[in-house]
Amino acid sequence: MPRFISTGSCVLDLPMNLPHFPTRGGDVIAKSAGAVVGGGFNVVSAVARQGIETLLASPLGTGANSAQVRLALEAEGIEHVGETLVGDTGLCLTLREPDGERTFITTLGVEAEPSHDEFDNLEVRDGDVLYVSGYDLAYPTSAPVVSRFAANLPDGVKLIVDTGPIVNEIAPEHLNSVLARCDLISLNRREAGLIVEMTGVSERFAAIRTLVRPECHALVRAGSEGCWVQARAGAVPERVCAYNFTVVDTTGSGDAHCGVVAASLMEGLDLITAIQRANVAAGMSVEQVGPARCPDRQAIDEYLATQS
Repeated sequence: MPRFISTGSCVLDLPMNLPHFPTRGGDVIAKSAGAVVGGGFNVVSAVARQGIETLLASPLGTGANSAQVRLALEAEGIEHVGETLVGDTGLCLTLREPDGERTFITTLGVEAEPSHDEFDNLEVRDGDVLYVSGYDLAYPTSAPVVSRFAANLPDGVKLIVDTGPIVNEIAPEHLNSVLARCDLISLNRREAGLIVEMTGVSERFAAIRTLVRPECHALVRAGSEGCWVQARAGAVPERVCAYNFTVVDTTGSGDAHCGVVAASLMEGLDLITAIQRANVAAGMSVEQVGPARCPDRQAIDEYLATQS
């Protein structure tokens, strides 16, 4: 059976609920619920909850943070096939505003230090799907390793890239080589706007098409609008409508969407159906506080049954 293999680095999230952002040099009283596993864990947990065999290929460490990540992976049935390095997993301070929008501040740990040897020894098979996060293409220690591995995948392996919010900080040689190989690119409206700025092409799908191959599926997640998709170069972009959910916290919603799209395609569903399921998953996840809130396959099925 095909496997979902992620190079996306896991971190510990430190969520902070803010009444508003402080002014520069000021202060604000926030509420926190303690550290939870996030980052690359969001997408692998989303895929695993759809019943797909899921592997994490990014490094973990020997400290308490990494131990918490390992426990979370074990609870979801996700196999860690990456290196174990002396050191610990990094942290991500997640600042959530009252409307559910979030802003991140990240410190790097061993998750940003994969080696060429690690990926050279990673077995991939025909039918597998490799997931790459733009975060790991932006980190100077991981970008050369992840980009070389992803750009040189065997033809029988599909590549999914989630550009992430710092796509404009990825060195062109790493971004271009990976996107030239990818089979599906997923990004939100803000990230699509960054690609418009980077390429100088005013229409977002036309801008994306300057970076990916013709047969690549391009998805632009658009919150309450749903998701816009261009199945291949020259196709008319199509909107897949969102469902009605109340936004509490958007942390990890894009990861939930990307993970469910991947899992659905791996099951043989068509692209539009995969996006419909992902729209449900993302919508259900934003009604809860914290990362990694993607529903499982049964919950998505049950919700869709109420919409028919």
